[in-house]
Amino acid sequence: MRHARRRIVRRVARLAAVGGLLLGGTMVTRAVANEPPDASAVPRSAAQSASGTGAGLVSRLGDSRTAGHWVGSDGRPVVAVTDEDAADQVRRAGAEAKVVRHSMRELRSATSALRAAPRVTGTAWALDYRSNEVVVRGDSTVSGADWARLTGVAEGVGGFVRMERTEGTFSTRVNGAQPILSTAGRCSAGFNVTDGRKDFILTAGHCGPTGSVWFGDGQGDREVGSTVAGSFPGDDFSLVEYASGKAGGGADVVAVGGGKGVRITGAGDPSVGQRVFRSGSTTGLRDGRVTALGATVNYPEGTVTGLIETDVCAEPGDSGGPMFSEGVALGVTSGGSGDCAEGGTTFFQPVTEALASLGVRLIASPEAGTGSGTGSEPAAPPSAAGGGGAAPGTASPGASAPVTGVDGSTLLSRLTDRRNVGPGLLVVAGSLIALVATRWIRSEQDRNAYRRYYSATWG
Repeated sequence: MRHARRRIVRRVARLAAVGGLLLGGTMVTRAVANEPPDASAVPRSAAQSASGTGAGLVSRLGDSRTAGHWVGSDGRPVVAVTDEDAADQVRRAGAEAKVVRHSMRELRSATSALRAAPRVTGTAWALDYRSNEVVVRGDSTVSGADWARLTGVAEGVGGFVRMERTEGTFSTRVNGAQPILSTAGRCSAGFNVTDGRKDFILTAGHCGPTGSVWFGDGQGDREVGSTVAGSFPGDDFSLVEYASGKAGGGADVVAVGGGKGVRITGAGDPSVGQRVFRSGSTTGLRDGRVTALGATVNYPEGTVTGLIETDVCAEPGDSGGPMFSEGVALGVTSGGSGDCAEGGTTFFQPVTEALASLGVRLIASPEAGTGSGTGSEPAAPPSAAGGGGAAPGTASPGASAPVTGVDGSTLLSRLTDRRNVGPGLLVVAGSLIALVATRWIRSEQDRNAYRRYYSATWG
C-alpha cells in the first residue's frame, strides 16, 4: 500500500513538472514571437485588421461586384461578391468569399426607394450583408395600414427586402456614461474632442439644440458647457463646448461604471460582426456585435441615416454615451428599441462622420500601445463593469481622470503576455528541476530497495 502511494505521488509530480515545462515554453514562445508594438502607433484589433482587408477588397472590386463585408466568427474577413472571378480575387487576398445574388448597387437602390416612400414613424431599415437583404423593421406604433403600404413598396423593389415587426418602439435614448443635464433633459458625455484651441464633448444631437446649457450634477451648481453645434435629425451628433475651454486631466478616458475607465487611443469605423462595447449611465457597460451599417431610423422627432446597427442593449438614460472596441472610438448612442432585460436593437452615430462634419479631432491617449490597459477593451462581462480600465475619479463629465490601474484580464492572457520572457524561463527552469528531482528520487528509492532485497537474500 505504501509503495502504491509513492508511485501515485511520483506520477503526479512528473505530470506537474511536464505541465510546467509546457506552460513556461508557451510563455517564452509568445513573448519572443510578439514584438513590442510601436509606441507611436494606435493598436489595431483583429477585427480592425479584418475590416480593413474587407473594405480594401470592396473598394477595389466595386459596388456592382460586391455586396458588403463583415468579420466572420473565426475573425477572418468575409466579402460578399456577385461572380466567381471576384470570389477568386478575394480568396487570393486571404479573405473568405461568399457569392450572393444582389450587388451593393441593388441593395442601395432598394433603400433609395424606401426613402422616397411616405415617411412612417417607428420604422427602420438597414443592409444585412450576410443574408444579402434589406431588412425593414416596424415597431409597435406602426399601424396596419402604414405597414401594408410600406410592404407594397418593398414588394415592388424585389424579393430581397425582408419585412419584420419588432416589439417596443424606436426612440432616442435621452440620457449615458457620465451624466450631463440641462432644461432639454438628461444626456451623456460621449468622447472628448478638440479643434486645437478649445475642448468639447461629442454627444448625441437629439440631446438638445444649439444654445443648451449643460450641468454636471442634479442641483445645477456646476456648469459643464453649452451646445455650440450639431445635427439632428439627418445625423445625430452635437458639440458641447467646455465652459472653461478645456476638458482637463484624463480627457482620453471614458467611464465604464464601477469607478472604472478605458483609455481611448483613436477613432475608426466598425465592421459588421465586430464585438463592441457601450457605456451608459442607466445600464452601465454592455457589449454585443455590429449587425449592420448605414441604417436609417424614422424616430418620432425625424429621420436619421447612416447609423451603426447593433444588438447591444440600451435604455432611456444611455443616449450620447460612447461605443468603442479595443480602445478605438466608434460611435455615440443614438436610439433603438427594447431594453437590457429582454434585449433589443441600438443605433449609433458613427464617430468618424461626426468628427469630419464638425471639424474636430478626438482627444486620444498619448500612451497608445505602451502598456497594459491602454487601448484595450474591458475583459469583464458587461454585468461586471469593474473588469476593465481604471478609476476615473471625480473628474468632470467627458473628462474622466487618468487610468491608474490595469485592465482586468484572464489568467491565460497574463501568463502569455509578451513581457513574460523572464517569468517563462523561471517556470521552465523550475519544472526541469522538479522533473530531475523526481527522477533522482525514484532512482534512489529503487537503489535502496535493491540493497534491502539482496541484503535479506545474502544475509
